[in-house]
Amino acid sequence: MSNDDSPAAGAGSSAAGGTRIGPRLWALFGVTFLSMAMTVGQLTILGKQVFDMTGRPLYLGFLGLAEFVPAFLLAPVTGMVADRYERRLVYAWGLGGEALASVGLFFYVVTDPTSVLPIYGLVVVFGTARAFLMAVSRALPVDLAPEAVRERTVALNVVAWQAGFIVGPVSFGFAFEFDPAVPYLLAASSSAAGIGLLMLLPPSAVRRAASASGAGARAALRHALEGLRYVRRNRVLLGAISLDLFAVFMGGAHALLPAIAEERLGVGAVGLGWLAAAFGIGASAVMVALAVRPLQRRVGPSLLAVVAAFGVGAVVLGLTGSFVVAFAALLVMGGADAVSVFIRSTLVPLATPEDMRGRVMAVEYVFIGGSSELGAFKSGVAGAVLGVAGAVVFGGVGAVAVVAVCWVVFPELRGIDRFAEVHPDS
Repeated sequence: MSNDDSPAAGAGSSAAGGTRIGPRLWALFGVTFLSMAMTVGQLTILGKQVFDMTGRPLYLGFLGLAEFVPAFLLAPVTGMVADRYERRLVYAWGLGGEALASVGLFFYVVTDPTSVLPIYGLVVVFGTARAFLMAVSRALPVDLAPEAVRERTVALNVVAWQAGFIVGPVSFGFAFEFDPAVPYLLAASSSAAGIGLLMLLPPSAVRRAASASGAGARAALRHALEGLRYVRRNRVLLGAISLDLFAVFMGGAHALLPAIAEERLGVGAVGLGWLAAAFGIGASAVMVALAVRPLQRRVGPSLLAVVAAFGVGAVVLGLTGSFVVAFAALLVMGGADAVSVFIRSTLVPLATPEDMRGRVMAVEYVFIGGSSELGAFKSGVAGAVLGVAGAVVFGGVGAVAVVAVCWVVFPELRGIDRFAEVHPDS
């Protein structure tokens, strides 16, 4: 069957039958860049403001918890919405909700606040909007890309994601030095620009459940939980998600960067921004290489190896008192994470039926995004107990241990050689 009339053909068409990245896919990459720049930049500055107000790592952990709770509670709903409604519009509504949270933060910060509780409340609003956004953002590149450029599209989308990871913290750090409230106006403007770019995309396929299956709250919940059941029985999906979940939960140190910057490295908002950007710089360099020459062999073993490298980088970050060494450790962690994201971003859609991608992506976001956010809470608690350095080293060692366990428990994952071997119910 010809794909000439499909959304994918419209997004990435060419004279050669859909073998080039078309302008509409570049618009999608722009949305990804703006969304990530806004998210990472804003959360980096929020971390600095909270640490400046409290001086305690534990309060940094509460930021991650505030973002995680709505994603966890809404997972069945967000996945169902992503599969029942037009994904481009769901993405736009999510960006709009994030913009409202950013505007609220702006008006609160200009009052020179002393309480962090309203900040956590606005982060809950931000996390609620982001839960809907993330349920569709990972599915859209696969929905819109022609099959001939699918892997390259995924790689370039992750490049845009990582570019936002670089530009966001650095630009928001400079904006904070100008005025502590300005980063939140910058965040709201980025969300608005992303909404504009989304309107350039063709509608993605909409899959509505039959009225009989969609009637009633119990039926809707049952429909939404199918994504969780599918992940549980698909060993490749379960292995890939479990690996990232526990490794990031243990080894993620991003939440403690404000404390590391101030207590161990003695740098301010601009230095903190560069530290946060180092992760994205390493990731982007690797993703550019993957976009030019995508990983094609030893997919499973490579995924396990790079997650172990991530853990080793965290150990180095925790032990050093040098800004240069910390920057290099974050480069390595970012590069390792980029390979992991690329592999999972390709594996998960391939291992999922098209009509369930939204639900499965929502489940993945709860576990993967949740591992980062709960990992931030864990890091805050560990920092209060072990100190900042001890918490980061402990987490890095734990991430390496997770890899060892997953190597034994999920032979289906480590046995994957090529992406072509992966299919639904594999």
